[in-house]
Amino acid sequence: MVFRASQRFLPTLRDAPADADAVSHKLLVRAGFIRQVGAGLWTFTPLGWRSHRKAEQIVREEMDAIGAQEWLAPVITPAELWRETGRAGIAALFHVRDRDLLLALTHEETFTFHARELQSYRQLPQCWYHFQTKGRDEPRPSGGLIRVREFIMKDSYSFDRDEEGLDASFRAHEQAYHRIFERCGIETYAVQAESGVMGGSESVDFLAPSGAGQNVLVTCENGDFAADLEVARALPRAPEFPERLDQPTEIATPGTTTIEALAELLAIDPAATSKAMPYTKEDGTVVLALVRGDDRLEEAKLLAALGASARPATEDEIRTAFGADPGSLGPVGFGGEVIADDTLREGQFVAGANRTGWHLRGVEAGRDFEARFADIRVPREGDRCVKCGGALTFRTAIEVGHIFKLGTRYSDALGAMFLDEDGREKPIVMGSYGIGVARIIAAAVEQNHDELGIRWPRALAPYDVHLVALAGAETQAEEAADELSRAGFDVLLDDRDLRAGEKFADADLIGLPLRVTVGKKTLEDGMVDVRNRTTGEDRRVNVAEVGTQG
Repeated sequence: MVFRASQRFLPTLRDAPADADAVSHKLLVRAGFIRQVGAGLWTFTPLGWRSHRKAEQIVREEMDAIGAQEWLAPVITPAELWRETGRAGIAALFHVRDRDLLLALTHEETFTFHARELQSYRQLPQCWYHFQTKGRDEPRPSGGLIRVREFIMKDSYSFDRDEEGLDASFRAHEQAYHRIFERCGIETYAVQAESGVMGGSESVDFLAPSGAGQNVLVTCENGDFAADLEVARALPRAPEFPERLDQPTEIATPGTTTIEALAELLAIDPAATSKAMPYTKEDGTVVLALVRGDDRLEEAKLLAALGASARPATEDEIRTAFGADPGSLGPVGFGGEVIADDTLREGQFVAGANRTGWHLRGVEAGRDFEARFADIRVPREGDRCVKCGGALTFRTAIEVGHIFKLGTRYSDALGAMFLDEDGREKPIVMGSYGIGVARIIAAAVEQNHDELGIRWPRALAPYDVHLVALAGAETQAEEAADELSRAGFDVLLDDRDLRAGEKFADADLIGLPLRVTVGKKTLEDGMVDVRNRTTGEDRRVNVAEVGTQG
């Protein structure tokens, strides 16, 4: 079809918003694809909505291909369902004032509610999906479409009779997601991830490397390792330990409350110290997380190791549990549970003495304190791969998809049971699978742009061809547009009364895969200029043959 620019809403801008940092934020606003209504709230213009619908259709086709059935569930949800699963208190949920309702952040509760109609193993497996608006009470929206308060997500849910069936559903979705992102023209990595508020036994994150995003993708130079930073394991450099001591020795460290100050005072490697971080569990019990002094604690790993919710302890809780102020804490003499990072298994470290203004030299795990060891550190630059020892690369990434093995968490809570072949009633085994459609758009722009604007993968471009009609060649431009349309291309015909430079600038900014220019030369030789937006390749083509360009 041919779409006339003079009749379309194409609000391009020369300058990016002052608060925009992400490339996708800048270019999608400048090119007229999105407009901001409020913090984290975006409207898709007709141009942007065409790209969104193209991404949505690719997702729909691949979901249908694995036998999933499309539904549409409401955004407004009874809060009671969320209380039954224990998720009504999630901070990101929008609650409806004066009503026992909330805006769904995701739809596990709703679809499990409907799954209660599944009565027999003969009705399983089932896979249901929908595209629906989600609300997230995001405290710090940023990055344009990357971190928002309202978005459309494809979420699907599998219902199986056992773990074997769940594994088959999970792998089918994993393969479908690879096809979706490949068709969308974006580079992604499937990595192990934390399940977070979703729960479940296994989850895989699909991360798209980009210049902006909330995730960090960790990969090995040898290609045998990829993970989200939250769960990535890595080998740090070895510490330079002081001379070994037969027992811990106290040393006065008045006013020394940071690792940097401690290492400088004692003239030791920060990696030869330990950092103590108390956490309080829901029952009020204080546990001590212990990492190497030069490391940071990864809270997601700690919570996974604890198998329970916990928060950083308050100063009052710390003084009660340790008898000392923060900055002088350590594992020796602490009566509670200690979760220590694996890097502290061997060697002697300087640790807090649990006496304000004092530390201990020569603290050794197993001899001076007992701990449960786990990987709870954040990997960092300079670490090596745990599989091959290769150098690790850390890249910012956008999470474009996430799939979860939920097990029976939701079916147990909401009573979604079925009668199995053996005559026993059992809970349905579930999986949950999400894709952020707008994040596909953002990732595509992050990965496909230059200094002039967007370079759309054809699968997501709002139109296939940007046909620039220059003054005096309007009739030939119409002929070329019709030829392209007959060949199956969607054509944006720029018939606006603007200077050639303005039209070319808009064409580069909007970034359709092909730009066809019809001008004075066309009147002379019947040829048009065809430019590939991605490669920059230019060709002169006969008007009658322009429809053969791919």
